[in-house]
Amino acid sequence: MTTEQSRTSVLEDWRELRAAPGRVDPDRLDAVWAALEVVDAASILGSWRGFAFSTGHPIEKVLASSRWHGKRFVALDDAKPLICRAEDGSLYSDTLAGKGEASLWNVEFRGEVTATMVYDGMPVFDHFKRVDDTTLMGVMNGKPGVALADGRHFYFGLERD
Repeated sequence: MTTEQSRTSVLEDWRELRAAPGRVDPDRLDAVWAALEVVDAASILGSWRGFAFSTGHPIEKVLASSRWHGKRFVALDDAKPLICRAEDGSLYSDTLAGKGEASLWNVEFRGEVTATMVYDGMPVFDHFKRVDDTTLMGVMNGKPGVALADGRHFYFGLERD
């Protein structure tokens, strides 16, 4: 298989997982993650609309109840992990739920250095890889009971807003 065929296959897997109507197998998400390109922290600045992959991870319910919209990376030292939608439809950074905000770093995860959001007030890291020019895949990592559930990571996607 050529590099281009491999890239096409990964994108097809991504689209299938993104469109899945029910639960998604975390092992399939792991496989897609492993095949994606790393991304530099400075290259992802901007506003992003988020979505969760349905794996049964408890974070899914937390984000749904907070009306999570996405993330905003203003600068490397100014990242807003929980952009949520208020009752009136406006967007705000939920610093209470996020226990502050965050910053962006290039951090090693699973043997690769990639863009990572480091939360200010929680032992949590969101690692990112590039799906395409307007889409990122994210993996929440951190201490068990905070970010990991039964040893499993929370998977999500971001699309440029």
